[in-house]
Amino acid sequence: MPRVVVLTPAQTQWIPKIFHETLAGLGYREGVNLRVDVVSADGKLDRLRKLADDAVRTAPNVIVAVNTPGTQAAADATSTIPIVSAAVGDPVLLGFVKSIARPERNITGVANMAGDITSKRIALLKEVAPSVRRVAVFLHPDEPIVAPQMKDIEASAGKLGIEYRTFPMRSTDDLLRSMRQAVEWKADAVLRLAGQGFALGADTGRLATERRLPSMLMSKRDVEAGGLMSYFADHRDLFARIAMQVDRILKSAAPRDLPFELPTRFELIVNTRTAKTLGLEVTSSVLARADEVIE
Repeated sequence: MPRVVVLTPAQTQWIPKIFHETLAGLGYREGVNLRVDVVSADGKLDRLRKLADDAVRTAPNVIVAVNTPGTQAAADATSTIPIVSAAVGDPVLLGFVKSIARPERNITGVANMAGDITSKRIALLKEVAPSVRRVAVFLHPDEPIVAPQMKDIEASAGKLGIEYRTFPMRSTDDLLRSMRQAVEWKADAVLRLAGQGFALGADTGRLATERRLPSMLMSKRDVEAGGLMSYFADHRDLFARIAMQVDRILKSAAPRDLPFELPTRFELIVNTRTAKTLGLEVTSSVLARADEVIE
């Protein structure tokens, strides 16, 4: 029976329902003609490499490596077992593949970053909060995918009419300290960059709203916790496409010949209750584009 190991930094980074539903639609029945084992580091990134090594020793047919740290751990552990990278940032910049069109190694997958996504996120935030000038950028300082996002901010800050300052967050203590420093800097808004720190997203939105700062976050979960809005690649679509990549490999396609796919669908979530708390009015234009409005 073919076997797939899913290696994820945390359960919150893994969307099993759409993955399994897509596989079922492709004819797979778990326990009958496919086995899927999920291995999670439970948010402890230093565990990923050992988990990847352990997974490789069991010789699965495919490893689905979630996010940049999961992909790095899997890539370090094997150069032969096919790896499907799920929701990684920029696979070329990060050195996982030679090119998007031809990976030329044992890794393919679906990225979650578009080149101008960060400036687009700031522009959407300013549509809801036009007076924003000072943006506190919350990021994980050790995350390699931070670099292209900061490059986009640097290139577009003048056009967007903002100044920005970065604030590191590796832990809850870091988040509390950074939020306090952002308030002291007199920030007008908070932008959370993609990367690790996923467990802190909901707290980032909640704390920003408590300090009357509009926030642009990463996921519906962050917005439901009290943040203002999020805009990012639709991860349900990404994980459906990951399942399709797994299917192709199980049917003998080589990862080196499968182009790395880029996001095509983005999801805008807006919390109008939070907007009201912050004294903001969400325009009809933004509401019309929102995939979901939390009231």
